[in-house]
Amino acid sequence: MSRWHDVARATGLLGPDGTVAATIFAEMTALANHTGAVNLGQGFPDVEGPDHVKDAAVAALREGPNQYAPGAGVPELCEAVAAHQKRHYGLAVDPTSEVLVTVGATEAIAASILALAGPGDEVLTLEPFYDSYAATIALTGATHRTVALRPSEAGFHLDPGDVAAAFTERTRVLLLNSPHNPTGTVLSREELTLLAEQAIAHDVTVVTDEVYEHLTYGAEHVPVATLPGMAERTLTISSAGKTLSFTGWKVGWLHGPAELVTAVRTVKQFLTYVGPGALQKAVAHALADDDGRTAAYVSDLRDSLRERRDFLLGALRDVGFAPFVPEGTYFLVADAAPLGFDDAVALCREMPERAGVVAIPITAFCTAGSELSRTLRSWVRFTYVKSPAVLERAAAGLQRLRG
Repeated sequence: MSRWHDVARATGLLGPDGTVAATIFAEMTALANHTGAVNLGQGFPDVEGPDHVKDAAVAALREGPNQYAPGAGVPELCEAVAAHQKRHYGLAVDPTSEVLVTVGATEAIAASILALAGPGDEVLTLEPFYDSYAATIALTGATHRTVALRPSEAGFHLDPGDVAAAFTERTRVLLLNSPHNPTGTVLSREELTLLAEQAIAHDVTVVTDEVYEHLTYGAEHVPVATLPGMAERTLTISSAGKTLSFTGWKVGWLHGPAELVTAVRTVKQFLTYVGPGALQKAVAHALADDDGRTAAYVSDLRDSLRERRDFLLGALRDVGFAPFVPEGTYFLVADAAPLGFDDAVALCREMPERAGVVAIPITAFCTAGSELSRTLRSWVRFTYVKSPAVLERAAAGLQRLRG
C-alpha cells in the first residue's frame, strides 16, 4: 500500500475499505434530494450571473480560437486581474509574470500548497476551515496545524496568544481565508497584522483565499498583500464564481511574486493544464468593466444578499437558534443549543424530514476531536444565497423545530 493511501486513510479521504470516504456534504445533499428539503447546505446561487458577461462568453466562443489557452491564462484576463488589484487595493502587479489563471480558486489553492509544502513541513490554517484545505494538505504529506477563530458575543475572532503559538520553525505556508467560510467573519486589519508579523518572523509564505472579497456588508476587506512586508511573500487567490455568480465556470486566478507564481504554474500545468479560453475572455470583460455594468451588478448582489441574510437571521432567531451576524460571504452560522440541540450532526440529519431544511454541522469544518470542534458541537452552517421564495419556504419549515 502506498504512503498516499496511509495518509488518505489517516485524514479521512479514504474509508477503511479503500473507497472514497463519504462526506457530510454528500450525505446532506443526498438527504435533500431524497426528501425534497430546501438545501441550505450547499453554497451556490439559484440564479444566473449577469447577461452582459454571458454575452461576452458567447461572442468569444463564436470568434475563437477555441484551442488551448496560454498556460498562464489569456492575456486579457491576466491584464484585467492586474488592473483590478491596482484599482481596488493599490497593488502593483505585472500581468506577464505575476498572474496565473486557474480552473477555479480550488485549483489555485491546491497547486499552491502542492508547490510550496511537503513532508516535514507544516501548513497553518484558521479553524474552522474550508474542507478542501485539509484534503490538499494531506496530499502533500505536510502536517496540518490550525489557529482557532473563537466564538464570542462579538463574533469569531483570533486570540493573539493562539496566533503566536501556532507558528513553529516547521511552518512553511499560512493558508488564510477572509472573508471566511464558514463563519462569515471578515478578519480585521489588526488580526491580519498579527498573522503577518508572525509570517515575517518565521519566513512563512502566505496563500490567501479571497473569493468573497466583494461580498462584505460594511466590513473592510483588507488583502494581506497590502500589509507592510507582505507583497513579496503572498499569493493572493480569487475567482469569478462568487463575485459574478458563475460558480460553474470555474475561472479563478492568483497573483504574487514571479518566482512563487512560476512554482505554482509548474504544478498547475500537470493538473488541468489550462482552462476554457472563451470563459476567461468573458471574465476579463467583466473585470475590466468599461461600462460599469459589473460594478452595478455586484452592488445589487451585495444589497440583495444583505437582505436575504437578515431575513434568515430573523427566521433562525424566531425559532430559537443563536446566530452570528456574518460580515461577509453568503454563509451564516448559528448555535442550536438554545433550541435544545447539543449535537449539530444529529440535528442536521433530522432536519430534512422534520423541518424540510438541509444544513451542515460546523464540526465538518474542524479537526476531528479538536478543542474547537467540541466548543462548536452544537453549531450549524446555513447559506442564504438562495431566492427569497426558497428562504421563505425554509423559514416556514424551521418553525417545526419549536419544542
